[in-house]
Amino acid sequence: MVIAAKSERIRAAHVEPLNALVDTWRGQAPEQLVPWFDPDDGGVDARVLILMESPAPSTVRAGGTGFCSEDNPDRSNELLSRLRAAAGVPRPACLKWNVVPWAVLDAAGHPTSPSAGDLRAAAVCLEELLEVASRIEVVITLGRPAMLGFMNLTSRSRQPLRRVVAAPHPSQRNAGARAESIARIENAFASVAAFLRESANDDR
Repeated sequence: MVIAAKSERIRAAHVEPLNALVDTWRGQAPEQLVPWFDPDDGGVDARVLILMESPAPSTVRAGGTGFCSEDNPDRSNELLSRLRAAAGVPRPACLKWNVVPWAVLDAAGHPTSPSAGDLRAAAVCLEELLEVASRIEVVITLGRPAMLGFMNLTSRSRQPLRRVVAAPHPSQRNAGARAESIARIENAFASVAAFLRESANDDR
């Protein structure tokens, strides 16, 4: 089983420091369920941060995968995985995460987009993540909250200069402009793939 195999590797060397952060965040706010970092991503060796909005409730609730992962069985992650691979961006070069690392729900318990307050509350988590995943050179923000959350961080504290590529969230809520949204995500990954290739050539 894929989830069982991932669970056995949450303390693998490349993700252990990141999942130690998850332990800390869970201890600070036990009511805010935070998923694990996926050991099939690049972990602390990643150069590309794929930053989305917040975990789906189905990810963190009982019986969910418990991982922030492009392998999660939903359409957004299936599309994300397909477009990343098609562009030639290697998964070990990437780290997938959410600008708000816990599920964001409305008063009725339904998922909703993170508010400005949610982004402020989560900013310290993103800052701590980037301190640990210090090799990140490129950030792909998928969705407006992800972009705002990351840009707010750059004004909140001094950060290393990183390339930022913004694209829509790969969810069905963008169905009205679906073709354009997909094309923009494709272009974002194509730009990152080109950067990684150029960097590899410069290192030779």
